[in-house]
Amino acid sequence: MPAIAAKRRLRSHASPLPAPSTPSRKSPRRCTAATPNSSITENIVITDGNKAESLEPAAVNLRWNPKDGEQLRMVKEALHLSTAPSSVVCREEEQNVVLEFCKGCVEHEKAGSLYICGCPGTGKSLSMEKVKELLLNWATEAGFPLPDVLSVNCTSLANTSDIFTKILGVDQTRGKKVSTTPLQQLQNMYSHKSSSKNMLLIVADELDYLITKNRAVLHDLFMLTTFPFSRCILIGVANSIDLADRFLPRLTSLNCKPIVVTFRAYTKDQILRILEERLNGLPYTVFQHQALELCARKVAAASGDMRNALCICRSAIEMLEAEIRESASNLYTSLEEKSSSRQNLATASEFVKKQEFDIVRIDHMALALSKTYRSPVVDTIQSLPHHQQIILCSSMKHFRGAKKDAILGELYKSYTEICKSSLIPPVGILEFSNMCTVLNDQGLIKLGQSREDNLRRVTPKVDEGDITFALQVGSFGSDWRLH
Repeated sequence: MPAIAAKRRLRSHASPLPAPSTPSRKSPRRCTAATPNSSITENIVITDGNKAESLEPAAVNLRWNPKDGEQLRMVKEALHLSTAPSSVVCREEEQNVVLEFCKGCVEHEKAGSLYICGCPGTGKSLSMEKVKELLLNWATEAGFPLPDVLSVNCTSLANTSDIFTKILGVDQTRGKKVSTTPLQQLQNMYSHKSSSKNMLLIVADELDYLITKNRAVLHDLFMLTTFPFSRCILIGVANSIDLADRFLPRLTSLNCKPIVVTFRAYTKDQILRILEERLNGLPYTVFQHQALELCARKVAAASGDMRNALCICRSAIEMLEAEIRESASNLYTSLEEKSSSRQNLATASEFVKKQEFDIVRIDHMALALSKTYRSPVVDTIQSLPHHQQIILCSSMKHFRGAKKDAILGELYKSYTEICKSSLIPPVGILEFSNMCTVLNDQGLIKLGQSREDNLRRVTPKVDEGDITFALQVGSFGSDWRLH
């Protein structure tokens, strides 16, 4: 027994076994320390030379909780029209044209005029703010005198001629007070050499507001850049694409027609990129990607107005909020009607926990779009029988990509797959062919001719966004949208 006890004592007091040696070579990997004495945020890379290199902590991807008031405020603020993005994307080319024009005027101390036109919501005003910032930074770095800057929204003017008063107020080089109009003072000032070398950048937004019956104000404004000692760099911004041709014909005859820069309507890809740029600043995912794609596609097809896209996204968030409130209310009402039990309470708790981390889905976006856009095609699709709606869904799923047509047999196969996944009994091929003929008569698809029904060519004639928009939610619709 003493011998056994001694053995036990020796074992208990023996020094710990040495730790196994680490392999001499490891593939580079990122390891997170998990010992009690180490921080869980510390990242280490094991290199080929067994050297541990510390990395910056990885950004934590938080989950969005639509019931959190602060998170909701941040998301809606990021999508608000008044929130200026950190960078103006998808308008780099237009900004560069305007910036180079302004640089040339400042560098050569030469007046000039430029006219920016485009549909509403195409980034004109936002781009001009960026150009002003870039121009001042360039002038500082290049050692040129900083140009004075005057930004005027013409809709805020009580009288159209008040714009000359504002220009005169910026230019402090005028001499004695005289009993002449601000326009006459400016014309006199720019007819004589001045000691000031500062150029004056005038950005006149909503320029078409200055169109009067005789167009005198608009004409006189652009004519200020033609005087021999003028220091005006005039940039007019308006929605009228042909304003320069229609309202400033005399400028053309005087060889001082402004340079025209056109801002095209945003495309689907551009709208999607702008939305993602705004949302990338948030530490969590708010929208399902397909929902943003649907919004971008619909807005681009309708107008290309980025303002509408932002408003629709905000509305989609409100759809999610309403759904959560309604679902929670219905659940607790049904639980109150039944006898309260631990199982019921657990169900309610699970539901609330699930809803806390929901995101804006494609059906929320479709509902938000329905508040903004409506078309006869949408009404027609919504009035179709159930199986004809599934045929349209299967056609969009089948034609997604480069393929633009298919034979009837292939479409029938896609149709049966959606029916089976949605637990809906499919119809036979003959009835399917008859329903396709009805859709052809309504102008929703184009059905070709063939000796055999299965070989008839089918081509969609409606936009995928209209189908998604019309059907909004549904088991077969969600199956088509999400895959």
